[in-house]
Amino acid sequence: MIATARSLSGFDRRRPTQANLRRAVSTAYYAVFHSLAHTAADLVIGRTHNAAWHRVYRALEHGNARSACLNKQAMQGFPHGIQDFADTFVVLQEARQHADYSYELTYDRENTLATIDRAADAIDQLKEASTEHRRGLVAHLLFKRRRP
Repeated sequence: MIATARSLSGFDRRRPTQANLRRAVSTAYYAVFHSLAHTAADLVIGRTHNAAWHRVYRALEHGNARSACLNKQAMQGFPHGIQDFADTFVVLQEARQHADYSYELTYDRENTLATIDRAADAIDQLKEASTEHRRGLVAHLLFKRRRP
């Protein structure tokens, strides 16, 4: 998806269309979202893409993930890389919403590429985090916290 976003932003070398730049920003967010969903399914079920894997993959919800990432108290328990990932997730989700629905905004290639690079960096941070911390993030995002 990152490659697709980059392709969209450079589709017309002289002057990319607003539609392509908007789609590139949206695609960058979805690259991060699907990377997180894939990580969740792999950690909970394993790398076997069976019905259970797909169920966990689809369990990640955009709004709930955003709320969990915004929970500063809970996020403080994670290392810097995971915290950066969560912050980027929120920023990119907002950027996607603007790209998809705020037609008064104008996009340029430079800022679009910066957004795509930020998404790629976030995906790398998630991949580089320890299994323990990725598993903790997945539990935080997928499961409601209950009082003891």
